[in-house]
Amino acid sequence: MGHLSTHVLDTAHGCPAAGMQVTLQRAQADGSFTTVKALTLNADGRADGGPLLDAGAMQAGRWRLVFAVAAYFRGRGVDLPEPPFVDVVNLDFGIADAQGHYHVPLLVTPWGYSTYRGS
Repeated sequence: MGHLSTHVLDTAHGCPAAGMQVTLQRAQADGSFTTVKALTLNADGRADGGPLLDAGAMQAGRWRLVFAVAAYFRGRGVDLPEPPFVDVVNLDFGIADAQGHYHVPLLVTPWGYSTYRGS
């Protein structure tokens, strides 16, 4: 059974990115993106209620996760320049197998980020 999940860790503070706003979008044939879901990460830096997409909603194609990084760090009291170095992270990825498990972690600071396909 396929599903999509994410987990965001604030590596500047050594904790989950609780309260970060995340938007899941699906690419359309014309290259635009449509919002599928918007959420706030829980205390563990994950989506409440399970995966972002469950087996019934998984579809092969191009997807985007939008992470509101600067807003999150400002909410934690971090003094960021204007404009911030890392503002919004648009993470484009593909789902080739709708039956697969896709986990998209984000490790983030106000100055950089990294991601990978997790397990």
